[in-house]
Amino acid sequence: MSGFSSVEPDLDVCADEFVRASAEAEPAVAARLREDFVRIGLPLAGRLAGRYAGRGEPAEDLEQVARIGLVKTVDRYEADRGSFTAFAVVTIRGELRRHFRDHTWGVHVPRRLQDLGLEVRRATDELTTRLHRPPTDAEIAEAVRASEADVLQARTSLAGYSAMSLNRQVSADDDTEIGDLLGGLDPDLAAVDDLTTVGSLLLRMPQRDRQMLALRYWGNQSQSEIAERFGISQMQVSRLLSRALTWLRTAMLTDVVPAWPGENDEPGVRIELYTGTGRERIARVRGEVDRDNAGELRIRLLSALCAGRPTLLVVDLSGVPTIDAAGLRALVTVRDTATSRGTHLRLTGVAPHLAQLITATGLGSLLR
Repeated sequence: MSGFSSVEPDLDVCADEFVRASAEAEPAVAARLREDFVRIGLPLAGRLAGRYAGRGEPAEDLEQVARIGLVKTVDRYEADRGSFTAFAVVTIRGELRRHFRDHTWGVHVPRRLQDLGLEVRRATDELTTRLHRPPTDAEIAEAVRASEADVLQARTSLAGYSAMSLNRQVSADDDTEIGDLLGGLDPDLAAVDDLTTVGSLLLRMPQRDRQMLALRYWGNQSQSEIAERFGISQMQVSRLLSRALTWLRTAMLTDVVPAWPGENDEPGVRIELYTGTGRERIARVRGEVDRDNAGELRIRLLSALCAGRPTLLVVDLSGVPTIDAAGLRALVTVRDTATSRGTHLRLTGVAPHLAQLITATGLGSLLR
């Protein structure tokens, strides 16, 4: 299929291409397009199958079941019904859960009860034939040399050996499932896996980002309220929330949890000092300036003012995407110190949205 790459692409984009191309293609060409599209979706099926590993089923069987779910997704997908990826995740998970429901034990029975259950069944048949009536629990217990409590427990475990599925149809002519007759569906049950995964991923996030997510989506606080709480700008809160949500979405659909963005970056802002012409100094600032590193910015710039008593200090802020109230206070301190020492201070490379903040702080005369 033209446009498809061997590198895993965006499945939603490929799905739209597949639907359009298949609608205009001959049957033989449409079949080949279908095979190509299924092949592109195999990595997604493998990742979802991997989440169910270690539960007693062979990994190869789980991957085959997931691939069957992928094929069903491709055959049933309708472009006007929404995202293909979301539909694929729901369908493949349904196939995997159905596999566990139909091919594994409903309950775990200890080996001791399994053996005792077989003896109880055999003794019941023998005593019924000999006594011409159903035996009592005491008579069965005496025959198998066990207590009546153990006999009752063994009989109960036998009933759970071949437990009937709640998804079994009531009859061949009725599509109603047995579970439908026992009570209503729990709408939160399908989200248990996702909630468990999200909970473990949240513990991997930095505390500040985790608190912001909690305040925004559990505390129902606005971005402005969160910004005031942490002493940063609303724009920075918006960017941090977007970064956290993007990382969560990526981690939910991958086997290996990706590194946290910026996890290996050097702490604080980066400040590079250069010597200009004569007694000029240039300080290039890179990174976000907030209350955690505003002190570092103030100390480095004051040190540049004291070293050699420059006549001009140029602070290049072209590499600063955001600056909060603490950072602005640091610049005010540097401005006051420069004035007292007879050094001119100039701010360059300031983004338009930061220029408004700097001007409102009373530093507008320093902008160039």
